[in-house]
Amino acid sequence: MPTVFRSILFRSAFYFLCSGFCIVLSLPVNGQVLPKQGIERAPSENLFTVISGPSRPVIDQGMPGTSNILGGFEGGRCIKINGIYHLFPTERAGEKDSGAYYDRVKTRIGHWVSKDAIHWQRVGTIYRASGQYSVTDDDNPVNDRRGAIWSFMPIFNKKENRWNAFYVAYTVSRTIEPNHSFGRIWRAVSIKRGIDGIGGPYIDSGIVMEPGLNSQLWEGRQGVDSFFPFQTAGGWLAFYGGAYPWSKWSDYPYHAKNSGWFVGLASSNRLAGPWRRMDTTVNPVTSIDPFFIENPIVSRLPNGIYIAVFDGGPDGWGLHLPNKFGYSLSKDGIHWSKARYISIEDKVKKWWDIMRTPLGLIAEGKGAYTIMYAAIINTQRFHPIGMVRLKLNLKVLAQLTQNLSPE
Repeated sequence: MPTVFRSILFRSAFYFLCSGFCIVLSLPVNGQVLPKQGIERAPSENLFTVISGPSRPVIDQGMPGTSNILGGFEGGRCIKINGIYHLFPTERAGEKDSGAYYDRVKTRIGHWVSKDAIHWQRVGTIYRASGQYSVTDDDNPVNDRRGAIWSFMPIFNKKENRWNAFYVAYTVSRTIEPNHSFGRIWRAVSIKRGIDGIGGPYIDSGIVMEPGLNSQLWEGRQGVDSFFPFQTAGGWLAFYGGAYPWSKWSDYPYHAKNSGWFVGLASSNRLAGPWRRMDTTVNPVTSIDPFFIENPIVSRLPNGIYIAVFDGGPDGWGLHLPNKFGYSLSKDGIHWSKARYISIEDKVKKWWDIMRTPLGLIAEGKGAYTIMYAAIINTQRFHPIGMVRLKLNLKVLAQLTQNLSPE
């Protein structure tokens, strides 16, 4: 394990100070997530100003390329290469003779391109899920472990001079929450070398993380549910996700609790792996938010600070969360600041009911950024894609950087 990561494993507690009072959050013990009381969320600061955004989705039902996608989109990544935006969303394809719930099962990874992030063309399919349900309730190899496929994250590997991509494949239960269970993270590589090989085709090169003896209780029945690697001075780190945590190992395979969506950190010397989970003095990373963070995507700001943008949680389905996408900052990729949330409806006409996943922070130059995002309109089955332009406030960035935990 890289030296810069090893020292962090001796950390045993976090203390959070804000607005003149102290909040002490309960920490995981042996990987168990303890109940949280009196959670306070930091108010959003103006690190980003909303410049503009369309008053309706940029990819919606009935638009070109959507005819065989019944449930719309959720998750994935958007990248800009040589002036072209490449979008790799999870397409909730579903089937006409099945209900909307099956949209979450019969998924595929699409590839879309655009010159302006507004007008999009679908150019291909990267992967398709089997759409098959499990035949047992446990993590059993007799089940189809690629029943649903989600969260395709392309990362360019400079050493290999080719695109790597990481995605999650689930076993899918018909009757047990969460229906997405026992996620496995696959690594795929583009057959075509060079930066222009982003569109693939991709071939699988193996599983880099899965449930097993090294799992931690907070990962729960759904974990591993996401994976995003990013390079640091000391090697590679990755956020990986879990949900529906166990209270104790004897709860497996039932009794998962709908009590949190978490992320942890893993490390590796190489993008290809092997990847190792950091231990439970680090994981889960509750400094960002102690209850909900999903699908973080990491990039760097002009001063070198790492920024993770993520789904901040819905106001719906019995949850009353920010209903915005959030961000967190870090100097070293290990210590992360408390979540702040971006209210794009201050400048963009709110066409959505539930905000879901931002698909990455795309630098446009001169402090401008683009975010593609997935969202939900409660009255329709199809979950659209939206777009917003932001402006970075360098003065606020400098102030926030001073407040970050040291490396």
